[in-house]
Amino acid sequence: MSFLAVLLATILLLVLLISVCKINPFISFLIVAFIAGRLLGIPFQQLASSVQKGIGDMAGSTLIVLCSGAMIGKLVAVSGAAEVIASRMMRIFGERYIQWGMLFTGFIIGIPIFYNVGFVLVVPIIFTLAHQYKLPIVFVGLPMLASLSVAHGFLPPHPSPSALVSIFHADLGKTLLWGLIVAFPTLVLAGPVFSSMIKNIQPVGEPPLITHLKKPDQLPSVFNSFFSALLPVFLLIFTSFIKYLVPDQSLAGQAASFISEPSVLMILSVLFCSLSLGVFLGKTMKQVMGLFEEAIKEIAVLILIIACSGALKQVITDSGAGNQIAEFFKQSQVNPLLLGWIIAATLRVCIGSATAAGLTAAGIILPLMSHSAINPSLMVLSIGSGSLMFSHVNDPGFWMFKEYFNLSLKDTFRSWSLMETIVSVVGLAGVMLLNAFL
Repeated sequence: MSFLAVLLATILLLVLLISVCKINPFISFLIVAFIAGRLLGIPFQQLASSVQKGIGDMAGSTLIVLCSGAMIGKLVAVSGAAEVIASRMMRIFGERYIQWGMLFTGFIIGIPIFYNVGFVLVVPIIFTLAHQYKLPIVFVGLPMLASLSVAHGFLPPHPSPSALVSIFHADLGKTLLWGLIVAFPTLVLAGPVFSSMIKNIQPVGEPPLITHLKKPDQLPSVFNSFFSALLPVFLLIFTSFIKYLVPDQSLAGQAASFISEPSVLMILSVLFCSLSLGVFLGKTMKQVMGLFEEAIKEIAVLILIIACSGALKQVITDSGAGNQIAEFFKQSQVNPLLLGWIIAATLRVCIGSATAAGLTAAGIILPLMSHSAINPSLMVLSIGSGSLMFSHVNDPGFWMFKEYFNLSLKDTFRSWSLMETIVSVVGLAGVMLLNAFL
């Protein structure tokens, strides 16, 4: 069987296992990795080692970042910092520009918080503001959810972009900077512009009015909330700025390079947030550690899925098929950025999971990178954009939006699915435009 036939069969099998057989992606990746390894000619005695190496390499490069991000997100949610951020942003923008306030609020909250946690966290804010200002709930909520989606697909320290940065050995600072550049027009079109076009969509019943759970005197200060939630971004910007000002071999340059490492940067942020959003707000260190344990439990399956995606990548590499894949696509004259987006988008539509789609696409595209002049940070963004394409009935996010907002199936497609498609397509356009000028 040719390498291309194996590649297509592998993708098809993965899609069938996840979407039709309903097998957990963690187990599906393992099954597919072993089958692909044998079909690609890896001997039995080497296959297990290849799979283990792939899992170990992927887990080693992403574990600290993913766990640290979950811990920070848990503190931001539990402490009430997200509520403070939302309240302050609405005071700044007011009722007239409520959509822009929701957009920026969702983006700020979305940077440190995992998508599903962020979704559940912002729903009460959306319901409360829609009720307060007597506005359509989709009109108010969609910009905020578009922001969460963009942060999830484009920006570290979220799982998929963080893993993609590690896979492609991309520069974390450049990925974040270019991700922000691509994100802005994407958010404007998918948020305020698009939601204004579907303002007439109404829930089939009355959504619940959820009030705040914390009293004002129990909430952190505005500065503490913003600074703690965005500390990883601040540290990354600061260290990137320092590295451009001082020689790499100087003490300051070496320190900046050390702190800018994703794992170090995230650990420092966790330590700070443990105090700023934990101990200083009256929690004991034991309680803070308990919250961290809960955060890890919530993403345990996600960590396994990301780690096992490395197994498929490794068997493709060890079998030598990676070089053949690279040569095949090199001769096809398709821009690797577009190819990465197409593969990720196809997988997203087929299997639903943005993370699984992005990581599988990365394993297929990776061999091309050694034969291409494409900047790896742009490839991260291209695949991230593709992994958000057209969320529909096989994506849990689709059903979360439908049920929380009490919409019909048709209106969920008209709002949520189209919003995700706009994010994906505009994101690709932004990446291609950046590639033309860089």
